[in-house]
Amino acid sequence: MALLRKIWESISTRSSSNSGRHQLVLPESSTGAFDQLPIDVFMSILNHQQESWESILFAETRLRLGHPLQTSYNQMCHLSYMHIYGQREQVTGSVIIDGGSGYCKFGWSKYSCPSGHLATFLEFGNVESPMYSRLRHFFTTIYGRMQVKPSAHPVVVSVPICHYDDSESAKASRRQLKEALYSVLFDMNVPAVCAINQATLALYAARRTSAIVVNIGFHVTSVLPILHGKVMRKVGVEVVGLGALNLTGFLRELMQRKNIDFESLYTIRTLKENLCYVASDYEAELSKDTVASFEVSGEGRFTLSEERFQTGEVLFQPRIAGVRAMGLHQAVALCIDHCDAAELTGDNDWFKTIILAGGSACLPGLAERLEIELCGLLSPSMFKGIKVVSPPYGANSAWFGAKLISNLSTFPETWCMTKKQFRRNSRRNLISSW
Repeated sequence: MALLRKIWESISTRSSSNSGRHQLVLPESSTGAFDQLPIDVFMSILNHQQESWESILFAETRLRLGHPLQTSYNQMCHLSYMHIYGQREQVTGSVIIDGGSGYCKFGWSKYSCPSGHLATFLEFGNVESPMYSRLRHFFTTIYGRMQVKPSAHPVVVSVPICHYDDSESAKASRRQLKEALYSVLFDMNVPAVCAINQATLALYAARRTSAIVVNIGFHVTSVLPILHGKVMRKVGVEVVGLGALNLTGFLRELMQRKNIDFESLYTIRTLKENLCYVASDYEAELSKDTVASFEVSGEGRFTLSEERFQTGEVLFQPRIAGVRAMGLHQAVALCIDHCDAAELTGDNDWFKTIILAGGSACLPGLAERLEIELCGLLSPSMFKGIKVVSPPYGANSAWFGAKLISNLSTFPETWCMTKKQFRRNSRRNLISSW
């Protein structure tokens, strides 16, 4: 095909050739008029793109037509690189708001990373208090921080995962949340809105459309099977009753036991992010010298030892922190069993990739430890092919997934809803792709 894959495959060959301003020699019709450009000029154009070439290739072949997602490269029409490049250059910037359950990241789609962070003061899952007013306050604050008029740009919003099951009440709650979200943004005169859950965006950031996503949130950890960009709630979403707040609280408790003074939870969180890790063998780690120090701005230097790996161990042994819940590995193994039993596709390899998401999922050693634990829980045939992937962009993975979508050559038409469409569509159509 004449799309980006041929360009990517040909670049490595051309770039390794003799230096100098050589003419490009590409597969037939691979880049259109760009065939005649000198190699250094062409490479400059490629480097101008903020996303990696792998990400652009993934996005333009799998995501460009919106839902339902493309399941095969063969389903794509033949487009030249010049056509896609020209379209991508014409796409205007969008506002991206990753409304996490604990912390929110926001910024411009044309920027390399989020431009701002703040604590999320909105509980998306609490439907007892007025949802509209909380959402309005939330988005007004974000637009105020960014100093931009809501009417000036489309917005991509990541929605925290809530109301996990496939029951009618859960469907109604998700529908209520999404309708309130669209209502608020359109009342603020936002021209177009794209709302996708965090786990799916983190999946796209990892250049996948199908996998099991383990999202370690602020309060809970969710294990979601996602097939072709859609959460398979009927298969079963596993929820573990511990999250980042539990890890931070347990580290605080461990420090208090050793009479280590600190001023705020910010200090604890900073130490967790910079010193803590997950041991591949917890019992063996207890006999090792694991002392390390880190300086927190304004508070001085802190030294930790076994607290460094005991904090992350809560994910696998919640009882050490007084939490009554299954371990992370047990929840993932259960989800794998459900996916295997459901037989949704002829190829069951889709659920053997596990994507980690969330700030606490960035703890060093977590992916390796999860693989080790799954090896002990699953049969050899089931474990074969299992791969655990760390968050590709750290705590900002969902934001970068939204960035992939907002920079598509077909954005916003294929992914966004306008105010007119929102009013016309039925509730069933509104929630069909969530």
